[in-house]
Amino acid sequence: MKENPPEKGILKVIVDGKEREITFEELCLTNNLSQEALITLLVKKGIIDPNEFLDELKRLEKERLKKL
Repeated sequence: MKENPPEKGILKVIVDGKEREITFEELCLTNNLSQEALITLLVKKGIIDPNEFLDELKRLEKERLKKL
């Protein structure tokens, strides 16, 4: 069975003075976690309604998929 090559870093960041490469997978995961935290806080504080958010998400998905 063929092994996948190690994922190459796509972005270099400096954290605590040390340079580090970030992979596409790490970038996606961080983005998803950040969005989840933001949405959770907005719902908990009553700033947005979860059902309204889901409706908007579905609308945007439909709109984006139309363009493909």
